[in-house]
Amino acid sequence: MRRNNYPYQPLNQQPSGPHPASHDALEAENEQAAEELKQKIGALKSLTIDIGNEVRYQDKLLRGIDDDMDRTSGFLGNTMTRVVRLAKQGGGARQMCYMFLFVLVVFFILWMTLKFK
Repeated sequence: MRRNNYPYQPLNQQPSGPHPASHDALEAENEQAAEELKQKIGALKSLTIDIGNEVRYQDKLLRGIDDDMDRTSGFLGNTMTRVVRLAKQGGGARQMCYMFLFVLVVFFILWMTLKFK
């Protein structure tokens, strides 16, 4: 049973025997197709190697970012521990108010600088 949407069309067979000219033409066509396939395979191999190199490079960058984030989170955790300890000490509320106002002024100055740049 043959499907109508099947793209392959078989060659017409000549019952009178083999024709060397058509056989040579088919052989040349096969060689040309094999050469084109070889070129495409080479291009795909090169592309695959480039993708592998890019993946290794990106992985190295991501590992570096991960290490930086770990260090930053440790630094931030230590800072927050100090801030909480400062707030618990006597007179810590007044110092926290000063620190909050200082941060607010710094952000306001940054905002004004960026707005009128």
